[in-house]
Amino acid sequence: MKRITLAAGSAVLTLGLALASPAHAEPTPDGVTSGAGDARGRATLTGFASLPALTYVPGSPISGTLLDPAPVNGVAAPFPGQPVQGFSGVVDRHDGTFDALSDNGFGNKRNSADFLLRVHRIKPDFRSGSVQVLGGFYLTDPKRLVPWPLVRQDRTLTGSDFDIESIVRLTDGTYWIGDEFGPALLHVSATGRLLEPPILLPGVQAPENPYLNGGQPNLGSSKGFEGMARSADGRRLYPLLEGTVAGDPAGALRMYEFDLRKRAYTGKRLTYRLENPANAIGDAITVDDHRFLIIERDNLQGDAAAFKRIYLADARDRDRDGAMDKTLVADLLDVANPKRVGGFGETFRFPFQTIEDVVILDDRTLGVLDDNNFPGSNGRTPGVPDNNEFITIRLAERLHADPRAYRR
Repeated sequence: MKRITLAAGSAVLTLGLALASPAHAEPTPDGVTSGAGDARGRATLTGFASLPALTYVPGSPISGTLLDPAPVNGVAAPFPGQPVQGFSGVVDRHDGTFDALSDNGFGNKRNSADFLLRVHRIKPDFRSGSVQVLGGFYLTDPKRLVPWPLVRQDRTLTGSDFDIESIVRLTDGTYWIGDEFGPALLHVSATGRLLEPPILLPGVQAPENPYLNGGQPNLGSSKGFEGMARSADGRRLYPLLEGTVAGDPAGALRMYEFDLRKRAYTGKRLTYRLENPANAIGDAITVDDHRFLIIERDNLQGDAAAFKRIYLADARDRDRDGAMDKTLVADLLDVANPKRVGGFGETFRFPFQTIEDVVILDDRTLGVLDDNNFPGSNGRTPGVPDNNEFITIRLAERLHADPRAYRR
């Protein structure tokens, strides 16, 4: 979820996704220990690349016209084009390039009507430390499948129509995208055309839900599908809410199971429990039939940032506490950097307010990206808008992941 201030701007599955803090954690048969208090060692920085904050889609229309014109981090709105920013989901294309999903634009439904929803094709070069933008595509609805009014008559989707935060790619080349406003699932073609009507989540409504009609929402604003995993066999989606549904325990987040063949929720539900109810999740991806990698973070940045972590979350719930067992695999504020990659010191920090992208590159290597909340976040350098950074980290131990989870 983007957080940006522009001023002077049926059934509940008995599985759980979860927090565990047992006094003694036992090894699982696959060698993974359960419990959030356990850790698998310190991750090491192996690659660093950065895309400048002031990067715009070539030839794109002006944006940010609904923002306060006072400069933020030295950047004043409106902007000369569509910023390449707000990376909230990433897909490995297995050719050295990645699809990076921009979110709703500038933080909320009211101020993002001139931000065009887009998936960017990017290519990091870890030798030069740069990121190349190779192109991309906008999300559109030419067949008029969205049943409620859109901002633009040409049916190009904007940040006032949807708050897109998570993405997976299927073997047929199409994409499923998670939205926070509904919450809803969007199915789009390889070129971004909507292929079917948005699929709203039954029984849960955020304040931006188009069918709320003055009713009482039971989910916070833009607290919908922040993360979404695809099952290793490609048959199911596991979208994860960023916020707690009213009536659920504080810090308990719901992950749903969606059957792609039936185009329906199965009624099974997992639970991921935050270490602190004030935290948020940034992304969720599949490791195998039982395990996920989930980014959990606080809402702070820079020197104040205190909690930016990636957990291995196991739905088998071995301690039977009703939520998934969690094992820390990477503390993003304490990454070893003995080779001083990127020109940083021997301890590397990824101190951004919103870290919303993780991808498995091989069984011990992850790619991690920030959402730079352009131009509002300044976690790397006070007073300077954050770049889009792409890092790779080597884990202390192998994931023993299902190869289908990251090789296709």
